[in-house]
Amino acid sequence: MKIKRPPLKKPRIEIIPMIDVIFFLLVFFMVSSLAHEKFNGMPVNLPKTSSAPQAVVQKITLSIEASGDLYLNKSKVSLASLADTLAHLMAATPDETVIVNADKNANYGLVMAAMDQAKKIGVRKFALLSHFEK
Repeated sequence: MKIKRPPLKKPRIEIIPMIDVIFFLLVFFMVSSLAHEKFNGMPVNLPKTSSAPQAVVQKITLSIEASGDLYLNKSKVSLASLADTLAHLMAATPDETVIVNADKNANYGLVMAAMDQAKKIGVRKFALLSHFEK
C-alpha cells in the first residue's frame, strides 16, 4: 500500500517580517538621532507660534532670561561686554547666524539692545526662537 505524500511547497522568503524589522530600525534611529541634538542656549520660557519651525544649525545662541540676565552659549555676559565676547566667537565665521533665545517675559528693550550690540560688530543674520504648538 502506497501512502501519498502531499506535494512539496516551493520555498520562499517571507518579506512581511523583514519589513517589520526594517521599520523598527528606522524608528529606532530616528528617535535616537533626536536625543543627540545639541542646544547651546539657556532654558527659557519661549513664546508660542502656530507656524512650523525651521531647522537652524545652532552655533551661537544669545539667551535672555526674564530676569534680564544675558547668556552667550551658556556663558553669562553683561550687555556692555556682549559685543566683545560675540566678536571673539564670530571671528572665524563672520556670516554666522546668531540665535536669539529670549524668554517671553523678557524686557523687549533689553532684547533690542542686545541685538543692537550684535549689529555693531557686524552680525547681519538673526534667528528668533519660539515654541511651536500644533
